[in-house]
Amino acid sequence: MPLSRRHFLARSAAIGCSAAASPLLSPVSFAAAPWDSRLVVIILRGGLDALDMLQPYGDVNYAGLRPTLAGGPDNGGLDLDGFYALHRGLAPLMPLWKQQDLGFVQAVSTPYRNRRSHFDGQDLLEAGTSGLGQGGDGWLNRMLQNMGGVENRTAFAIGQGEMKLLHGAARVSDWSPDAALTLSPQAKLLAEQMMQNDPLFHGALAEALELSQDGSMMLGLPASDGRMEDMTMPVPTRGKSHLKVAEFAAEMLRGDTRVAAFSINGWDTHANQAKGLGTAFRRLSDTILALRGGVGDAIWGKTAILAMTEFGRTVRENGSRGTDHGTGGAMLLAGGAIRGGRVHGRWPGLAEVDLFDRRDLMPTADVRSQAAWILRGLIGVDRAQLEQVVFPGLDMGDDPGLLW
Repeated sequence: MPLSRRHFLARSAAIGCSAAASPLLSPVSFAAAPWDSRLVVIILRGGLDALDMLQPYGDVNYAGLRPTLAGGPDNGGLDLDGFYALHRGLAPLMPLWKQQDLGFVQAVSTPYRNRRSHFDGQDLLEAGTSGLGQGGDGWLNRMLQNMGGVENRTAFAIGQGEMKLLHGAARVSDWSPDAALTLSPQAKLLAEQMMQNDPLFHGALAEALELSQDGSMMLGLPASDGRMEDMTMPVPTRGKSHLKVAEFAAEMLRGDTRVAAFSINGWDTHANQAKGLGTAFRRLSDTILALRGGVGDAIWGKTAILAMTEFGRTVRENGSRGTDHGTGGAMLLAGGAIRGGRVHGRWPGLAEVDLFDRRDLMPTADVRSQAAWILRGLIGVDRAQLEQVVFPGLDMGDDPGLLW
């Protein structure tokens, strides 16, 4: 059966390369953005427990609320400032803390209250609006729409999860470890011959092949003589897809890309939290360190990584040695542009009267205002645009000083 370009592309789509995700179908465009800093947004899906990442062992009520989950220096936590301790799963990041390239904002949240749905919480976090259903695009995309000189390579949505915060009219690129493909030498030659007179697709094919270097899943592709050509599509190394995502992001950030966004799952810890959260923190640590190593010193110095979650968890440990959906959470910040080595934000306290709904950490700041100030300081986005367009209706308040 003759193999046309249409058939080749259709076959690629059938094996998992969606039009939205495949570099094969994305126009190749390299253009400088009008700013030189880098922003990485990581969505921690599942509702990260702020009180386990950033353990407030200095609060007199903390230990009593968490019979088996209490941290602090006496329970393996890494002391940060005499009040907070860092979960030991994040120990690989301590050198960044000491270099003041790692910081946190405690007791933040979106305007989401009392409904405790992951889906709604994540939708609101990524939309950046004050309520659900108030916009069809994401806050990062709205920021890009208001910046001149943005090309599709300026911003990347990376990974398998849907990144709604980059949805919208601004041009962005998508990439997933599962979207890459490799071909046998025969199939590669055939594809190159079909596309040799089409610079756009020939260049895109070369890029797709370059991105696909390891892991394989054998598939059959009918060749022109009726035989089955071997076609391989890489799959992520088991348990290491987060590193492939981080390495790809770093590679793009070394070039023209200025914004990257992806998600890391595994933060919904209703039971056996100690085990599940330790694994998730190690994955987050590895991801940040892979970004740090991948971009190099010069790019790292003008990079801000913003890790945020849809809501926090209950302050009281439940009967399954876990915690349930809550309200106030925390942000993790990393990068050479971050004013690290400190915990930002106002601590509300853990006395029952100080809790939200007498069960959750009380939010003392809007997570959107923290993100807005980072966009203001890192990229120079106008304050009026931030408060009226990027985060419509937001009062940013005073600068919390998250950047140098």
